[in-house]
Amino acid sequence: MNVNLYGTQGKWVMVDLGLTFADPGYPGVELILPDLAFIEERADDLLGIVLTHGHEDHIGAIPYLAADLGVPLYATKFTAELIRGKLDEEGITDKVELNVIENEGSFALGPFGFTYVPLAHSIPEGNALLIDTPYGRIFHTGDWKIDDAPVLGIPSTAEELTAIGDKGVLALVCDSTNVFNAEASGSEASVRKGLDEVIGACKARVLVTTFASNAARLQTLGEVANDTGRKLCVAGRSLDRIIRVAKSSGYLKDFPPLIDVEDAMRLPPREVMIIATGGQGEARAALSRIAFDSHPVKLSAGDTVVFSSKQIPGNEIAIGRIQNALAAKGIEMITERQADVHVSGHPGRPELAAMYDWIRPEIILPVHGELRHMAEQARFAKAHGVPHGIVQQNGTVVRLAPDGPKAIGQERTGRLVLDGDVILPADGATMNERRRIAQYGFVGVTIVLDKGDRLRGEPSLQIQGLPVEEDREAFLSDAADAAQAAIRKGARDEAKMREAVRLAVRRRATAWTGKKPIVDVSIIRL
Repeated sequence: MNVNLYGTQGKWVMVDLGLTFADPGYPGVELILPDLAFIEERADDLLGIVLTHGHEDHIGAIPYLAADLGVPLYATKFTAELIRGKLDEEGITDKVELNVIENEGSFALGPFGFTYVPLAHSIPEGNALLIDTPYGRIFHTGDWKIDDAPVLGIPSTAEELTAIGDKGVLALVCDSTNVFNAEASGSEASVRKGLDEVIGACKARVLVTTFASNAARLQTLGEVANDTGRKLCVAGRSLDRIIRVAKSSGYLKDFPPLIDVEDAMRLPPREVMIIATGGQGEARAALSRIAFDSHPVKLSAGDTVVFSSKQIPGNEIAIGRIQNALAAKGIEMITERQADVHVSGHPGRPELAAMYDWIRPEIILPVHGELRHMAEQARFAKAHGVPHGIVQQNGTVVRLAPDGPKAIGQERTGRLVLDGDVILPADGATMNERRRIAQYGFVGVTIVLDKGDRLRGEPSLQIQGLPVEEDREAFLSDAADAAQAAIRKGARDEAKMREAVRLAVRRRATAWTGKKPIVDVSIIRL
């Protein structure tokens, strides 16, 4: 998730405000948000939030955090429409100022000047930001690649980028995602041929899963549907939203008419192609529901699922779970490893080298990747002639000028979770309790005492997630006896009695299972 802060003369601007998706380490949570405590403490000096493009890891946290920051947002039209939809869903459209900037437009925020510089990516209106400051210019790439035959949009030419470099660039803040790739990422136009070959050879129903935000891929898939004589159906709310916003922003002009799911299921399988969300294994997305028979789209033996996307590291288990379910149905699967059905939206080494030659920065500041990616880009840029570089981690304060680059401090950063409708610290009490319960199980003990602190009846126990399947009743009886024995030892202070019972029950649970569950003791007095 991307949040970048630039400061000069006591003022700050934020570039992007994204989220990421939770992993099993956050039970019950789907979305992870950045902790903005550093800039919240300096909110009076924050001038605005500038968005490079519309991917969730760049704009997804806006509906949850932007209103509290109380500053205006700036984005080009397509990105702004995606943001507006999010604000509408949260009912806060009137609480957040959203400014639409023309493609290649410029504006000023205090001591900062911003110019949008179009670059190719997998979503319309991917932009770099040329940031003017009193100490020099920064070229912040956002997510990008080189595409000589883009399907949507017109990226800046080599000549235009060279002209930016001719005027001098202090720092290149650059996407590191594919720095280990020796080859260029390739053009979106090349994917059409590969998909035509794969889908043209299929004799039954075809489902293609891709990132919903990849409007260029949606355009390609619309062309492939026409090329192969198939009617097109989409499954997933996020796909519906992207298609609607893209059309309203002037993209997908020749996209074929869509049929609904019911009509798709009635057509002969050879005549339909379905585009679905969920290629990264998301449990609630359309592909997962289709794989596990809880979606109106039904696939059967002989059908084909094409994964027109890259497997994001960390999603292997979730994707494998879906692919195993599809395999059990006799469904064939094709991924980028088997056919030319996907190209990345991020630059490989040849593209990075070209950008260094065009921009000719004094400093390379790698971003957007894990630490190993950023460290490698710093090495690669130095070998390619960029004079200075620095590798930062989350929270590192870097002085770029004067006398930079230099790390001059480390500020606290962290994660927040969106848990239902509540935003909580990712490592706060609630999440830590939930992790412990998920790992160790839970035992609830209820004790009823009379006015003389005498036990009335036996303690009542409820257990969740404790591995005593066949011995459940025997364990409950043993644990209840342990609770009674603890009470008989005579502690009359309620807190001490509760703690004695808690420890006694947990010891019995450990003896039975080897685990130390969370034990909660309630005392009711008559």
